[in-house]
Amino acid sequence: MTQEIKVPRLKEKYRKEIVPALIRDFAYKNPMEAPAIKKVVINAGIGEAVQNVKMLDLVAAEIKQIAGQNPVITKAKKSIATFKLREGMPIGCKVTLRGNIMYEFLDRLICIALPRIRDFRGVNGNAFDGKGNYTLGIKEQILFPEIKYDSVTFLHGLDITIVTSAKSNQEGKALLKFMGMPFRN
Repeated sequence: MTQEIKVPRLKEKYRKEIVPALIRDFAYKNPMEAPAIKKVVINAGIGEAVQNVKMLDLVAAEIKQIAGQNPVITKAKKSIATFKLREGMPIGCKVTLRGNIMYEFLDRLICIALPRIRDFRGVNGNAFDGKGNYTLGIKEQILFPEIKYDSVTFLHGLDITIVTSAKSNQEGKALLKFMGMPFRN
């Protein structure tokens, strides 16, 4: 008895609808030229972790719930006396998603989490880095349905970076728009 592997909905949409649309719009000669999403990085920098290390453990647990993967604790690269920060102190955590987990997360982000933002009118379309990669800042982790509102001790933000194989911002934006990213007009 073989176990059937379920392909994520967004990955299926990418293969069947988005690649042909990108080939049509950008006149690619080969389907492999069409930009794809390489990885998604979820990052949370917690400045309060300098005084209270337990906060970092709570944030890491929440990111694990959101991403479905254990995050890596990030440490300070430099000492900054003004912030009472020493080199090597834990100040945040991040997780890198690839493959099917990445597509599942993006689907939940676009279809469930972003519409839950109060007075949501779309995300900023100018947050590209010049090479087709998009960074999105989220102010509260409670947008994700995996986080139970009662168990949250403090609110913190997340940075979500979507790394694509696009060569320009225009190609990256077209890829994300076809995937359903709600850009502001």
